[in-house]
Amino acid sequence: MAFFNIQVKPNSPQQLIRKEADGSLTVYLKSPPVDGKANQELIKLLAKKLDVPKSNIKIKSGLSSRRKLVEIS
Repeated sequence: MAFFNIQVKPNSPQQLIRKEADGSLTVYLKSPPVDGKANQELIKLLAKKLDVPKSNIKIKSGLSSRRKLVEIS
């Protein structure tokens, strides 16, 4: 089980995951932060990049925030 601090940047022109110097991740998403679309895109992108099922990724805190704590099991 791993936890990641993630800063989400919705409405970006491209999808991108960038590792910061402090070990956190900045994730650029194309989706707007409306009706959970950005959260869904975040889970889908992380699942694809880390090669894990989407069901193994949970947003532990920050559902309506740009700063999120994500658990990957």
